[in-house]
Parts: sequence; C-alpha cells; structure tokens
Amino acid sequence: MTTQPPTRSPVSGPAPHTARQMAESFGVDAERYDRTRPSYPDEMVARIVAASPGPDVLDVGCGTGTAARQFQAAGCRVLGVDPDARMAGFARRRGLAVEVARFEDWDPAGRTFDLVIAGTAWHWVDPAAGAAKAARVLRPGGRLAAFWHVAEPPSAVSEALGAALRRALPDAPVGLGATAPRSAMDGYRPMFAAAADGIRKADGFDEPEEWHFTWEREYTRDEWLDQLPTSGILTRLPAEPLAAILAAVGEAIDTLGGRFAVPYTSVVVTAARTATGRTG
Repeated sequence: MTTQPPTRSPVSGPAPHTARQMAESFGVDAERYDRTRPSYPDEMVARIVAASPGPDVLDVGCGTGTAARQFQAAGCRVLGVDPDARMAGFARRRGLAVEVARFEDWDPAGRTFDLVIAGTAWHWVDPAAGAAKAARVLRPGGRLAAFWHVAEPPSAVSEALGAALRRALPDAPVGLGATAPRSAMDGYRPMFAAAADGIRKADGFDEPEEWHFTWEREYTRDEWLDQLPTSGILTRLPAEPLAAILAAVGEAIDTLGGRFAVPYTSVVVTAARTATGRTG
C-alpha cells in the first residue's frame, strides 16, 4: 500500500454522473455482476475501517452488495443506497438493507454515519453535491472513502476490445480511439481528481488523500468474457454486436494461451469529516 496526494487534473468531456441511462443499467444482469466483479483487498477494507470512528456505514451505489458484505464481515453495520431497484433487490436477498434512490436525492431522515463508502460507484454521483451530502450525514470525525479497481489487462486484450468497440460503437466516448489513455490508471485519474475536488469544495472535510493497494488476479478466457458485459458501455448493447465484441476479445485471449494475469490497483480517495463540522 502506498499513500500519495490525489491528482488535480480536470475531468475532460461529459461528467460520468450525467450519463444516467448507463449509470442505472447494471441491474440488467445483477447476478452476473455479483458473480464476476472482483471483491476489494482485505487490506484496503481493514485500513478504511481502522480510520473510521465507529461501525455505522452508508454504502453509496451499493450495487449487489459486494463491498457492503466485506464491511459487514469486518464488523460494520451497513445501509446501502442505490438508484437501481434491480441491484437493490439482489443485495437485499443477500442480507443487506438497501434504500432505492440517487444519493443526491436520498433522504437520510436524520440518520448519521461514521463512514460513507462508494465502491466503483462515486463517478456516478455528482462529485460536489455528493461530497456535500456525505458531509451532512457523517458524524464529526467520520470519513468519506470512495474506491475503484484499476485493472491493467495485457495490451493484446485491451487493444482487441478497443478495436471491437470502435467497430460496434463508432460514436463511443473518447478513450476508445486514437486518444485512448496510455494506461488504465491514466484513464481513471480524472475520476480521482473529480472526487478530490468535490471533497475540497464541500464544507467540512480535511484535505483528501489517495491510498493505493496493489494485487493480481489470474483469469481464464471464459472468466474474462463472463465479466466483460458488466462494463457500463456494454450493459445496454444488443446481443449481436456484443457477441462480436466478445468473440474478438476471446481470440486475443487465445493467443495468450487462454489465460492471463491482471495486475490491479485498488485506489481510495478519502477524507475525514472535520471534528467541528455541522451534521444533519
């Protein structure tokens, strides 16, 4: 684990949280999402829990409850909030209390928390409004922690996906064409910057920090292709172009022997609620 100051570079192009159809599309196959999306490093969860003044956690964009279950296992009491009723329903069946709402519109009804988390979800929240809302529901000394997985698959796999996406989606966002970032981390940095800038603009937080946790996972061809349709740009794609994309990526994986290792960095953008801040 390393600690470093978050980047300050601005987000270019439309902000992710404005793409509401994509943001609320993951419930189209909640079971696949829960089955294939990786959990978070135990070291990361332990570090966040240790930095929280208490066990009461609000999980923003909780999805199927992947992160929530890990925080529950670490001794926390977790309430989830998610805008997609299908994802919320899945999480409830797995034992998580969930309320359906966009976080910006959610009514806390006077409730406060020691920790507000968001696992691979904070980019779907308006960063300024979300941080201000988090400041209102956090107890003094509480903590906001937004975190993401940054995967660096082999270049052959990434390039095959990019080429297939450009064929299927010629109007796809910047990032799939000639201006694609040189690494996955470069592509994620605008999200980290937006989260940090939103925290700075909110009333009541210390200076945000960025924590990094590195790990690795090996995938078979079938495992990688199983999780690929849970990507936001593919969740609403019709069956025929999706099949073509998966076939192209599968061919690239075959050239690697049918399996490959993916280095991951789980990145946390986090800040503590000032002890003198107002709540409620």
